[in-house]
Amino acid sequence: MSEKRCFYEVLAVERTASGDEVRKAYRQAALKYHPDRNPGDQEAEARFKEATEAFQALSDDDKRARYDKFGHAGLEGQMPDFGGGDIFSHFQDIFSEFFGGGRGGGRGRAPRGPSRGQDIRVQQRITLKESFTGTKREVPLRTPAICDTCEGTGAKAGTKRKSCVACGGQGQVTTARGFVMFSQTCPECSGEGSVVKSPCESCRGAGQVEKSRKVVVAFPAGIDTGQRLRVPQQGLAGAQGGPPGDLYVDVEIAPDSEFERDGMDIATRLKITVTEAMLGVTRDIVLPDDSVVSVEVPAGTQPGEVISTRGKGVPRIDGRGRGALHAVVDVSIPKSLSERARRLLKDLDAELASGDAVESSPKPSSAHAKKAESA
Repeated sequence: MSEKRCFYEVLAVERTASGDEVRKAYRQAALKYHPDRNPGDQEAEARFKEATEAFQALSDDDKRARYDKFGHAGLEGQMPDFGGGDIFSHFQDIFSEFFGGGRGGGRGRAPRGPSRGQDIRVQQRITLKESFTGTKREVPLRTPAICDTCEGTGAKAGTKRKSCVACGGQGQVTTARGFVMFSQTCPECSGEGSVVKSPCESCRGAGQVEKSRKVVVAFPAGIDTGQRLRVPQQGLAGAQGGPPGDLYVDVEIAPDSEFERDGMDIATRLKITVTEAMLGVTRDIVLPDDSVVSVEVPAGTQPGEVISTRGKGVPRIDGRGRGALHAVVDVSIPKSLSERARRLLKDLDAELASGDAVESSPKPSSAHAKKAESA
């Protein structure tokens, strides 16, 4: 590569390319030819330097105008010296996108200072009745909270936090590695950007102490297993007096001995006798919210049949109606019978077998019946 190639060719962009397109092309080239990705490859290192030189020229409006008019001659004496070790100190913004580091030097990020606390996630089990009617419950928590003595600063009363000397208050320190400057969290201040010289006696400089507390959580009617409630600002306390996080409550409905829930519908077993199944019956079902529903079982209902009643299930959480109640008919068959019951059942069985029990003609009129009786 004795002769310099065209900078547009180096970055594989058109002469009309925008600044963002030039920047994007340079990022791709830098990733491809970076020495850390190509250890010992002199050709890759040369390509890397070539791409950097092209980017510095084409990303500057004045240099790009001179290059477009006079070519490489228009930039003589303007390009960087590649003899030094840190030739990319001007491109930390770009490389921070690749390797996750922050900017170095005086352009580093601001000290952390007050920051929002972390969220808390807990699980609460409520009864089916509570999911029907809605309820409020105190959820016990034991979490770090802001220290009342220092108000979360961690510093002793009458003192303040001081800027960290190791990172200059930036929260990060920068080190050189090959051609790239890498940033990492400052080990002296743990990224806070400041340190406590005289720690608070109550929290020992942490700014937080562990406390037990209770948070009132409202569970709306219709809430179901797997749904989550958010209680704002009831999470962990923020650092250095920052706002607290949120509390998230994962809901679970406890199993019920009488009902099973499926979404907004509920199901229960309706136990009736054999004669009730044959003759028909009306039964009352007490729902989990203590309301009563009358369910009519038609004559001739078979075991396992389902009788559904709309609008008697779980209230929808958006308030738009309710689900359905499903009653599964469970015919109870006695295990022991008296002698009289046996005779009656045998007579009934014989009646059913003969077919006489099935009415095939209309009933006689009352007048005809009286005439027959008098005869």
